[in-house]
Amino acid sequence: MIEIGKKQALMVVKKTEFGVYLGTEEEKVLLPAKYVDEDTEIGDSITVFVYRDSKDRLIATTNEPLIKLGEVKILKVKQVNNIGAFLEWGLEKDLFLPFKEQTAKVVEGKSYPVALYVDKSDRLCATTRIYPYLKTTSHYKPGDTVRGFAYEHIEKFGMFVAVDGMYQGLIPKKALYGHINIGDEITATVARILPDNKIELTMRAPSYIQIEDDANVILEALNRRNGKLPFTDKASPELIKEEFEMSKAAFKRACGHLLKRNLINITDNNIELNERS
Repeated sequence: MIEIGKKQALMVVKKTEFGVYLGTEEEKVLLPAKYVDEDTEIGDSITVFVYRDSKDRLIATTNEPLIKLGEVKILKVKQVNNIGAFLEWGLEKDLFLPFKEQTAKVVEGKSYPVALYVDKSDRLCATTRIYPYLKTTSHYKPGDTVRGFAYEHIEKFGMFVAVDGMYQGLIPKKALYGHINIGDEITATVARILPDNKIELTMRAPSYIQIEDDANVILEALNRRNGKLPFTDKASPELIKEEFEMSKAAFKRACGHLLKRNLINITDNNIELNERS
């Protein structure tokens, strides 16, 4: 059986001027002559990838596609038009990404994590709705630094991330600091591994590493404002997030760190730069 979207070894059943037919007498697919060795004979086995050409005919190629059926890979958008987008995937005919399969509008020239699937017309298409295609793993541990691609944002949950392009990751809504777009490549820290082996992420390093960076952010803000902030470490979480892109807990830790170093004073209404710092 010839399977679209997969690499498979097929037998040569017929030779012509324009190529060879592979498969069986009942079910065969053309491998164009440019992919056929001169000494190929009927009965030989050739490993090929099968897809549809620009005229929707089944065609075989010995070229290696950048993605195969069921995989998740990072592909570049070559063109966007009024019916969808077209991705580069190593074959002559670009890969179609329909609008309805985009979790957010894709941008020409940018790369996105996508999966390959067969649509209702038996054509290969791409989707950025990759959640069902990603795996779970117990390979990581809390505190690990990982890289991934943001692929879908759901307000209720947060930003979904393809960790190392293949594993299910999530930055929960409460841990989303800074602006992340769909398709952005990010570096994150593993916060915890959930019971189902999905990965919960944070954009911030572990507190013992992050505290120095957070303290420097506060010092920079104090220097910009002539040594005084119009609030204390008891400010609302919303204000702290807007001002510093950090949680209230992280802000309080950083303020405590600066107090111990005698770099700031905290009054009833302000945080002030210590004159001796």
